[in-house]
Amino acid sequence: MRTRNVLTIIIVLTMTLAALSSAQAQSDPPAAQAGSKVRTVGTVKAISENTITLATDSNSEATVVIQPSTRLLRLGPGQTDLKQATPIQLKDLQVGDRLLAAGVSTDGGKSVVATSAVVMTKADVAAKQEHEREDWQKRGLGGVVKAVDTSTGTINLTTGTLGGVTVAVRVSKQTIIRRYAPDSVKFDDATPGTLEQIKPGDQLRARGNKSADGSELTAEEIVSGTFRNVAGLVLATDPGNSTLTLTDLMTKRPVTLKVTGDSQLHKLPPMMAQRIAMRLKGGANGPAGAAASAPAAEPHSSEHQAGAGGGGGAASGGFRAGGSAPDFQQMLNRMPAVTLAELQKGEAVMVVATEGSAEVPSTAIILLSGVEPILTAAPSQLSTILSPWNISGGGNLGTGDSP
Repeated sequence: MRTRNVLTIIIVLTMTLAALSSAQAQSDPPAAQAGSKVRTVGTVKAISENTITLATDSNSEATVVIQPSTRLLRLGPGQTDLKQATPIQLKDLQVGDRLLAAGVSTDGGKSVVATSAVVMTKADVAAKQEHEREDWQKRGLGGVVKAVDTSTGTINLTTGTLGGVTVAVRVSKQTIIRRYAPDSVKFDDATPGTLEQIKPGDQLRARGNKSADGSELTAEEIVSGTFRNVAGLVLATDPGNSTLTLTDLMTKRPVTLKVTGDSQLHKLPPMMAQRIAMRLKGGANGPAGAAASAPAAEPHSSEHQAGAGGGGGAASGGFRAGGSAPDFQQMLNRMPAVTLAELQKGEAVMVVATEGSAEVPSTAIILLSGVEPILTAAPSQLSTILSPWNISGGGNLGTGDSP
């Protein structure tokens, strides 16, 4: 994924540095312990002699001074124990590496004299992200929350699209729960959440161990959020300000959405739109016929693949074998992209967008044009047709920048 699991990396580095700092504090002379003890974490922005400029995770800059006595260790992907860490030299550091430094500061952490530091190199970070991405793809599933039972720690999740199955997601005290910000679908922007925050209708991704029949998943990590589903007609586009205004077909009111570089804009091919419409109406090319006549599938490259229990390969065209629910994310990846400027006034579109707020307008996550046959076939389902889609398209969910 483009998404980065910065949070996981920080946790690994912090655990290691805590042990390292404890041991270091016992041996440092009093002079070295003068000032306030601080920790700072971020990405190496520049290196000049023994001074490192760090772009911190709190959106500021800090300078870290490496002394001859500073213990500098490197952790590889998946390592969490100091015994596994490898001593390195300052000359081994490169721009782009992740660094967590502990030391003393007299200016509130803007400048830190490091007594110890733990490094995860840029290459190691990339390797970890790739491992996380593959794990989310292999052991993850996504869908729409059907029900939540906080007493038993169970989330019933409807996966797939147009008749998908329900999977029971089991949550324990060890499960990492995160919640998307109202104006973002980036995993890095997700904050710690609780089971009580998750409501029916929310989009949710979960990663963990699945039961043999795929009906249950014991979650190690979940991320959820409330998103808007809008079906409407294009009223106006403003490429200069990256906004799109629709007439919502449900409320009959105008809705303005932001379009960013992370937004996915695609056009549904006419034949595919007709097949989906016929499926919705239960026509001849509905559940059974759709799978048989859809175009050949390509391997799915998204890090977050939705599906019944996360299992079962996609049949042709993203429809699953035996006429089960199609994987729309697979189909989406093969659809031609469109630009904001190409959308015409009066054109029908379906959009999944962020929740937004009174201060921040909703941001389009997935926009699909060419949907007139679908909206005609299911006018009563305009607000739910897109709901079961895996909204992680664009590589923004899952393992951090790899949920």
